[in-house]
Amino acid sequence: MNDNDDRELKAELVQLLQEHRDLDTAIAALHTSPAPDLLQLQRLKKRKLQLRDRISFVEDQITPDIIA
Repeated sequence: MNDNDDRELKAELVQLLQEHRDLDTAIAALHTSPAPDLLQLQRLKKRKLQLRDRISFVEDQITPDIIA
């Protein structure tokens, strides 16, 4: 992997982590509302799980396992 790919992956990782934090905030806000929209809450949680999977994939691409 070249430096350009590495920079692109790191930039994507930063963006994904920010979106994941934003979803945490949105989910917490929905939980504290008097009548939470359960469908919206479910969708946000599903998106958060998708982001976590993508974050793990990108982190693995940046620092691949080396079998010694």
